[in-house]
Order: sequence, then structure tokens, then C-alpha cells
Amino acid sequence: MLTEEQGRHVREHLSEEELTIFDILTRPGPELSTEERDEVNKVARQLLERLNTLLVLGWRRKVQARAGVRLAIEDALDEGLPRAYAKEVYQTKCNMLFEHVYESYIGGKSLYTEAA
Repeated sequence: MLTEEQGRHVREHLSEEELTIFDILTRPGPELSTEERDEVNKVARQLLERLNTLLVLGWRRKVQARAGVRLAIEDALDEGLPRAYAKEVYQTKCNMLFEHVYESYIGGKSLYTEAA
């Protein structure tokens, strides 16, 4: 039997990895409608697809690679997040996501693939 938290990624139609990105983007705030939550859902999915091509072996040691990852995050959020995200919130979410990616994707692999 799945716990409430374990079942969330199934309910949200997201992988555990996508759900983590979704949570970073939605917690704490902003308040979102169901339609806006769906948009954030889509952003989480698309961002992961984009990042998978950028997170190569040694990406954390290369200034250009790190900049590419940060830019991909900023572009994905800028293109996909609903208007509920004010400029300051957008910037905070970009920074939080980059920190998450930096800590979670080492050596071209994510902690999610290692846990699986």
C-alpha cells in the first residue's frame, strides 16, 4: 500500500523526479488554479527532458556547462510558468531549481536513477 506522499506522483502523473521539480515550483506558493498547476506540471516534464541533454559527465566543473543548465532552467520557467509567478518568485524558483539540480545530478547521473 502506497503512503499518501508515495502516491502523489501517480496522482499528479509525474515521475518522482518530475514531482520534486513540481514541488520546488509550487511550495511555498504561489497559489495556483487547477489549470495553472497543470501548466507547472508540463514545465516540470519539459525541463527534465531539456536537462537530460545538458547533464553530461563533469558538467559541474565546467563554467559553460553550468551556465547552460542555469539558462535552460530560466528559459523553461520563463516560457512555461503561469502569470501567478511574480518576477521575484520566478527568480527564487530558478535559483532553488539550479541548487537542486547541482546537488542531485553528479557525474552525469541523478540520485533518482541510482535509487531506482
